[in-house]
Amino acid sequence: MPFINVSTSAKVNDKDKLLEEISILISSLTNKSRRFVMAKIDDNCHMHFDDETPSCFLEMKSIGSLNPSEMAKPICDFVYEKMGIPIDRIYISFEDVPASLWAWNGRTFG
Repeated sequence: MPFINVSTSAKVNDKDKLLEEISILISSLTNKSRRFVMAKIDDNCHMHFDDETPSCFLEMKSIGSLNPSEMAKPICDFVYEKMGIPIDRIYISFEDVPASLWAWNGRTFG
């Protein structure tokens, strides 16, 4: 049920590998099975963050298991390591979604 949405102005050459690796990271950070982690990437987006230098916006959603103050650095480090985007060019939005507002397999979690 964790969902990570990556939007970046950078070009990502191996999207499948990046999605697999970020799924592993998010699974580890949330202590939730990788089976339930959904990851999406939109690269080469038109983005402006002070200038045209590559930047990244990540949306992280989950039913519980979010600890933004502990998760922000490993996620930023991952983006820098894999995409070369400096951490001061990265925004992350965390959202703890109520179980009653998240559905899978035809029913809500709560």
